[in-house]
Order: sequence, then structure tokens, then C-alpha cells
Amino acid sequence: MNAAHQDIAATVRAVVQKHSQYADEALQNHALLQEDLGIDSIMLAGIVSELNSLLQTRVNVSPGDSDTLVSLSARFVAQAPAQVPAPMPSEETRNADPAALARAAVAAAAAFTSPSVATGDNSSSAGNKATMRDFVGNGTDPDIFTKTRRFQRFQRERAEQGHFWYGMASRGRSSNRARIFDRHEGREREFLLFASNNYLGLANDERVLDAIQQASREYGATNTGSRLIAGTTEVHQVLERKLAQLKGREDCLVFPSGYSANLGTIAALVGPGDQVIGDVYNHMSIQDGCKLSGATRRLYPHNDMQALEDMLARHEDQPGGRLIVADGVFSMHGDIVHLPELLKLAQRYQARVLIDEAHSTGVLGATGSGTTEHFQLKGRVDLEVGTMSKALGGQGGFVVGDAEVIDYLRYYANSYVFAATIPAPVAAGLNASLDIMAAEPERLVRLWSNIDYLKTSLDRLGFDTEQSNSAIIPVRIGDETLAMNMGRSLRRRGLYCQTVVFPGVAVGDARLRISVLESHTRQDLDQALDMLLEAAQENRLPLREALAA
Repeated sequence: MNAAHQDIAATVRAVVQKHSQYADEALQNHALLQEDLGIDSIMLAGIVSELNSLLQTRVNVSPGDSDTLVSLSARFVAQAPAQVPAPMPSEETRNADPAALARAAVAAAAAFTSPSVATGDNSSSAGNKATMRDFVGNGTDPDIFTKTRRFQRFQRERAEQGHFWYGMASRGRSSNRARIFDRHEGREREFLLFASNNYLGLANDERVLDAIQQASREYGATNTGSRLIAGTTEVHQVLERKLAQLKGREDCLVFPSGYSANLGTIAALVGPGDQVIGDVYNHMSIQDGCKLSGATRRLYPHNDMQALEDMLARHEDQPGGRLIVADGVFSMHGDIVHLPELLKLAQRYQARVLIDEAHSTGVLGATGSGTTEHFQLKGRVDLEVGTMSKALGGQGGFVVGDAEVIDYLRYYANSYVFAATIPAPVAAGLNASLDIMAAEPERLVRLWSNIDYLKTSLDRLGFDTEQSNSAIIPVRIGDETLAMNMGRSLRRRGLYCQTVVFPGVAVGDARLRISVLESHTRQDLDQALDMLLEAAQENRLPLREALAA
């Protein structure tokens, strides 16, 4: 390898080190980016974006394309213009030790500004090929707001095309249908709603609303404090007991949100010297908790238990603790974690397990307890984290587990200790929701009747719904522009569902995300099917011929 290629390879290494925050000695040349270093698709996008700016290349890398530092470097070596030297230090530094070389590369990278960055132009993102990934911060802009100006132009263009509909305001209660102000048409419209997580309809139940109203008169609007100081009420304690009972665990801790529950729990329990091992499709709150912890992060391919076992075996001799983390239901794919196999591997390799029950609670299991009940493994998972903003129809997050672990988290989970709690009226509404869910199992029966009908019908029509087995049914499209066009066509027809692109999924994996509710009628489902088929035909979406026939 000549000196120029060595400089490029060292720059790649330095940028990877800057984004991953790993010490130089942890970045072995043949370390697997995903499995060994826990570099997910969003982090990889930031790395590639910065390297393209530094080296004036247009390399496109998907998570599975370059699995080691060596192969990633090779892609940039192959494309780097001969006349553009890599921003690297002098010959004296190249002869220094690897740690010094990496530090110098980071410093050089920070000082280097490519012409496109200096002018604020984003030529690599121009035109219809641009995606949300092109505006991830990468440390090359001298002004951190530069990317916001570039994104504003991109956002404006997409809005003019009818693609950016995010954040439109609803008016009144939302159930199977919703009144939403359509910015593109400048008027309020009624939509068939397939974008809500109000799976059991509890958010609109009059008994829940009455409980909220009564508690607001008794406790006021909010507690204005953290739980450890002045934020705990009897209503919060009742809620924690009810959630622990639902999950069959000793104790529970309620957080301000499901996101903060993952963030605080993971960061409190693992740290430098430990390993945290997660599914590549885990929710962003899990990934951020893993990054915040400082533990060695590893990712295994989605629901691939053989790959997980290989990873555990390969690093079995590494000191420190191990935590395996996975979604119960994967939020953009709708499939369920392979929990029985995962628990066997955890026991074999002495690892603890955390399962995120955000889309499982109130949906899976005979009583809606979640993933563990679905597999008849209730009480067997070390920690279950969840949110109360979906099937339970409220707000906040929680974690359940052994009493001694929960008690530890009360003092060491920073997102609990240093944050105001959910208001007592919200907690009172959640207590009512849990009581109703237990007393009216027919809600869960109606939900699953709707799920089965819509999923079977979509499969029969030839849509790619992957391995969904929950209230989340994806329609995988792949191309981001085609997905945006599909979303626009559906909204024009009066169906409101989520169009998911990066960073919700990796580039090239765009999809529609359909959420099924127990309040949907058979007429709603049939109308949605007609609209989806019409939109697919209008946009020439390829359907699976074997099923479509």
C-alpha cells in the first residue's frame, strides 16, 4: 500500500474512532463493524458522510456492504481522486505509533474543509437521489448550523412534492378515523387512521378520562418535581404495583417516557468493561442507551440466534458483564423476538436479558401482558421495559424486574432521578386503563381479529408484509422516493399511515407502517385495502406475483 492509500486508511480509521468513541486499541483492522463494534446504520451513515466530505468521494455503503475497517477503507481508496490528498499528517507522524497516527488524523480531519462544505453546497445530495441520511451531522462543517440550512432546502422541496406530511395537527379525538389539517390542501380532512398506537382504544374511554379529571382536581396539573424529591404520589405507587402484577414481577419503576426508561436502565446497569449485545433493528432508545453506557457495543443480524451465539462464544473470555437487549415487537417490522432461543443462549453464556415491551404490552399474550406471556415465559426475563403511550393510552415508561434491581435503579438511573415524573392525573388514567384491559379481554380479541384479517388480505394481494405478527404491519417498498409517492397517493385517497424512511429504517428499506386498532371496523379495513391496491397500481409498485395471482 502506497503512502496516499495509507493516509486514506488512517483517515477512515480516525473517523470511525471519532464516531464510535472507541479507544484506538479496540479498533482492530479486522474487527466487524456491526458485530464487534456495534456500529449501526445511522452511525455508519455519519461516518460515510464525513469521509465523503473529507476525501471528495461519493461512496455509498449499506450496513452489510463493508464489514471490517479494512473493507471500508478499500472502498474509499478505490474512489479517492488521485489529485486530492487525504487530509493526513506529515511523514514523521506516519512513522509514529498507531495511537498517535489516529489522533493526528482526527485533528487533520477536523481542520479540513472540502469546497462543497465551504460553500454550503451539498452536491452529493443534490437532486432526487438525496435522502435524510445526507444531512446527518459529521463534524466537517465549521458552523454546526450549516447542515440545517441544507436540510431546510431539501425539506421545502419535499414538501412542495407532497412528500413531507410529518407533524400535521389532528383536531379532536382520534380513533379509527381522525380529523387532520392537511397542510398541502389547506383544509381539515377526515382520514382513515392507521398511524395510531392506541391499539385497544383506551385513550378515548370515558372511564379513563373521568379518572384523569378526578385526579387533576385532587392532585393538580402536575407534581413539578422528580420522584425522589417531591414527585411521588400514591397514584404513582399504585401504578407501579399494577404494572408489576401485569408482568408477574416483584417491582416496577415508572419513568417520564419509554425512551428515558431504556436510556436510564441500560446506562445504569452496564458500563465500561461490560458488553451490551443487541439486535440490529432495536429501537433508537435502546441504541442510545447502549452508547451512553460506555460499554462495548455489539450488534447481531436481525433475530439471528446463530449469529448471536457465535458472537457470545467469540467474546466469552472478555471480562465484565453481558446484557442482551432486544425489542419484543420490532417497531418498524412488526415481528417478534425469538425469545425462547435468546433466553437459552443468555443462560448458557451467563448474560442478563432486557426486552423492550413498547409494542407488546396490551397486544401480545392471552391477557396482553406482552412477549413473555406470548411464549409462556412470564417472569423469566431479567428486565422488561415498556411505554404507556401506546396500548395503555397514556404517557410514561416503566421497567419491571427483581425488587433489588429496581431499587438500585431508583438511585442510579439518571433519567429517573433527575427528571420530573408523569403527572398524577396521567398515572390515574393509566390505572383505569389497566383495570379496563383486565376486565374486558374482548378488546384484545377484536384487535387480533382485525390484525389477522388485514395481514392475510395484504399477503393475498401480493404486498410484502415481511414476518409481521403484531399490530404493526409493514408494507416494504425499499426505494425511498417510491415509498414517499405511495404515502402521498394514500393520503390523497384519505388513508393516513406512516411513511418510514431513514433514520427510522436503513436507506433502501423504506416502507409504509400500518398500525391496526381494535376500533377499526371491517368496512375500514376493506376501504384501506382498496386504497392500498389503487395506490400500488398508480405508482407501479411491484407486488409478489405468486400471491397476487
